[in-house]
Amino acid sequence: MKNYLISEAIGDIAGSAYEGRTRRIKDYDKVKMFSSRAHFTDDTVLTFACAEAFIDKKDMTMNLWKCANEHRHAGFGSKFKLWMASHNPQPYRSLGNGSAMRCSSAGWLAQTEEECIRMAHETAAPTHNHPEGFKGAEATALVIFHLKNGKDKDFIREQILDKYYPDWSNKKYADFHDDYTFNSTCAGTVGPAIICFLEAKDYVDCIKLAISLGGDADTLAAIAGPMAYAYYKKMPDTLVCQAIKMLPDWMADVSERFDMIVNKTMI
Repeated sequence: MKNYLISEAIGDIAGSAYEGRTRRIKDYDKVKMFSSRAHFTDDTVLTFACAEAFIDKKDMTMNLWKCANEHRHAGFGSKFKLWMASHNPQPYRSLGNGSAMRCSSAGWLAQTEEECIRMAHETAAPTHNHPEGFKGAEATALVIFHLKNGKDKDFIREQILDKYYPDWSNKKYADFHDDYTFNSTCAGTVGPAIICFLEAKDYVDCIKLAISLGGDADTLAAIAGPMAYAYYKKMPDTLVCQAIKMLPDWMADVSERFDMIVNKTMI
């Protein structure tokens, strides 16, 4: 396998075209993977920043700060922008889904469940040091960790969804699709993203299910995408190539080096 980080970028890019009150969509059949409006957002910037910090042993806070400021127009939230503007950035106890959307590298790199949790917390801590912020990153990374190691969907539902988000554990996609609205919290995003993965037939199906919830489209798809890739082990080559072409050189470099490191740990 390769293109581990690209599995997040594809979801983010595809979902970006459906961000905003007037662009949200509920019709699965009308979702286009890469429309003319598609672009990478803050989700991808911070995902790659976390991965780079891990593989190059950089300070997590300062690497997130540096990469964010190099892409300041990527769509960051208002509180995160204030954090970016500080020369001494401090965590602000966010419980938003930003911790869950950027933590996938922890799931790919970790060798044990304990290490996965520690690394997930490390990605969240610079800004999302609220218990719900940590929980969102932890749950997301653990899904990826267990799936890459061969666990099945029943395990994910019983051991992750039931434990971390019990309010979502007995729900099916059809139960909440029609009434689901934009939600930027971990509590309102991670559970639905996991359910999109659980009910998906393949990687693309997962992304389209996430987008057609009509919520925080790019983040839902960025969270669910790596889960689907960890389980199905494949993505369309055309989407991978399109995504890589849309990313800056530093991200392509991080992606290649990250792949080599992950593959060494999975031998």
